[in-house]
Amino acid sequence: MSVAAPGPTHRLTCHCGAVELAVRLSGGLTTARRCDCSFCRRRGAIAVSAPLDGITIVKGADNLTLYQWGTGAAKHWFCKTCGIYTHHQRRSNPHQYGVNAACLEGVNPRDLDPVPWMDGVNHPSDRNPG
Repeated sequence: MSVAAPGPTHRLTCHCGAVELAVRLSGGLTTARRCDCSFCRRRGAIAVSAPLDGITIVKGADNLTLYQWGTGAAKHWFCKTCGIYTHHQRRSNPHQYGVNAACLEGVNPRDLDPVPWMDGVNHPSDRNPG
């Protein structure tokens, strides 16, 4: 995560307020999507896209915890205090972050419906070539 490039930024906070990010989205809220991989379908969050240089930690870097599994390609960050998922580095595109739309100030995920689903169950990196 680095300093966000110039452009409109959104304030993102976890539930307890211990973590705050400044986020510059790629395409705004039009990139909203859900995933049905084993992890995301349990988490249930709607993610929007941000470039790798589009997230700045304003406060709470020491309060973020990282979760990885399987291939280790996806990196999911959560607040240690309230457990809210804030963002993740994508397995589908490691040059992007997925950002929890529900944590963006002024965004109600209900207003984003219908939100398309991505096929995380049949992700190309999970397939055994040959």
